[in-house]
Amino acid sequence: MKATPMFTHKKFLAGSHTTSDLADLIGDDVRSCDDQMRNYGGRTRFAGTIRTLRSPDDNVLLKDVLSEPGENQVLVVDGEGSTHTALIGDVIAAIGARNGWAGVIINGSVRDQHLLGQVTIGVKAIGSNPRRSGKAGSGEADVPVTFGGVTFTPGETVYSDEDGIIVVPSPIEG
Repeated sequence: MKATPMFTHKKFLAGSHTTSDLADLIGDDVRSCDDQMRNYGGRTRFAGTIRTLRSPDDNVLLKDVLSEPGENQVLVVDGEGSTHTALIGDVIAAIGARNGWAGVIINGSVRDQHLLGQVTIGVKAIGSNPRRSGKAGSGEADVPVTFGGVTFTPGETVYSDEDGIIVVPSPIEG
């Protein structure tokens, strides 16, 4: 895929381009997430280099990673689709925002919906549950995770907005 004036990373973040524009540019080979996720964070449009976690119903590792400098990365968390407990709420989202994370995409649930929208970070998830997660510290980081028909590989780039989520090998400059 070649960068064209039709779509650029900067224009996406500025709101001039959408994931739909990117999907049109890529065509049939587009890697878009089929899961119907909802925006919960204060940013509905975000993009960045992917970091990953696999950690169902336990958010200790998630909090640890978001406590690191984010450098506009996006943390993709495979909670294995569990809606039994929330993996992130306003407190942990605020830690990520303070540390420069662009967003968090969760194949699982959030809590504190009313406050998440006030935190300047993108948060996308499949649902909400007020129950807090376990605190055993289980899970693994920086491994490929797959959900919604897409494999999210650390180091690739993800684009997320109101229309959905698209993964590409690297940012589209131009």
